[in-house]
Amino acid sequence: MDIFGRMRSGEPIRSTDTGFEKVEESYVRAARFVARLNTGYHTREETLEILRELTGSDIDDSVQVALPFYTDFGRNIRFGKGVFVNSGCTFLDQGGIEIGDDVMFGPNVSLVTSNHPLDPADRRAVVSTPIRICRNAWIGAGATILPGLTIGENSVVAAAAVVTRDVPPNTVVAGNPAREIKRIDVA
Repeated sequence: MDIFGRMRSGEPIRSTDTGFEKVEESYVRAARFVARLNTGYHTREETLEILRELTGSDIDDSVQVALPFYTDFGRNIRFGKGVFVNSGCTFLDQGGIEIGDDVMFGPNVSLVTSNHPLDPADRRAVVSTPIRICRNAWIGAGATILPGLTIGENSVVAAAAVVTRDVPPNTVVAGNPAREIKRIDVA
């Protein structure tokens, strides 16, 4: 398995690992796209075209991304249809980010798929696990979603919440750490 396969499977990755230079090349590639994306004015169509190149995936014309937008990797983000991403969002996607249809992100949301071991001797290693945001979820301004989590369908993450556990469908969470504050009745 190559280093990207190891990364996607959640294995610890170290800068001394064979193939790590390919990871570094991916960081540089993403940085170039992010600089291009966030420099000057771009129409919605131009923004989507740059994001399609960055992610290497087909992004539906219904997706809206307000700039600036930040990512460290880019190629592991998948957007559903009708997604809205407000300005200043950061998607650290080494572990993969899957965004369902009609998801909304407030400004300055952070999706962080990478973490480090607690053991100080191995802390420079990176362990990445995917984040999944299910259909019709709403992530409020300044919220942070930590690695390996799923935000359920129709759920709401309140502004500034720090999500450390999966959020069930039809649930509102708030706080740090985020906790359930309400269930959403869906007709």
